[in-house]
Order: sequence, then structure tokens, then C-alpha cells
Amino acid sequence: MPLGSRPGPAGPCPELRELKESVRALLGLDDDTAVLIRQLACTEPGCPPLETVVVVLPMEGAARRWTLHRPADQITGDDLRTTLLAPEQHN
Repeated sequence: MPLGSRPGPAGPCPELRELKESVRALLGLDDDTAVLIRQLACTEPGCPPLETVVVVLPMEGAARRWTLHRPADQITGDDLRTTLLAPEQHN
């Protein structure tokens, strides 16, 4: 196996790729801004077994992060709009 390669499918799954494109369009991001979408196992009590994390890393400015408490294949456009466009909460 070549250095740096790993077993498994090449590239992100279609659901994650589609979510990434939707996040880019919804937030009006340029090509220099990185968008990361990851599904993670949630181990906290009452949490669904799989959650989806969206991270936006602009070249300039602060990174932003959102967590949607469901698997990527269950996230709708309305879910993204509600989560990503909600006013930021400061504690």
C-alpha cells in the first residue's frame, strides 16, 4: 500500500459531498474557504448514535462550527438553513 493511502472507498460519500455543496451555496462561500463535513458517533446520554458536524474554515477570520444531531443522510435543506443561519448564541 502506498505511503499516505488508506483502505476504504475513495472520496467522501455522496451525502457528505452534497451537504458540503449546500453549505457553500447557503453561506455564499468562496473557493478559498474550506468546508469540512464529518459524521461522528455520539456517546453522550440521550444523543442520537450518529451526528453530523459542519466546520467552515475561511482563509481570513474565525472558524465556525455547527452540530446537527442526526446522520448526514437525514439532514434536509431546511435543517441546514435553520442551523447555519440562526443567530449566534453567546453564553
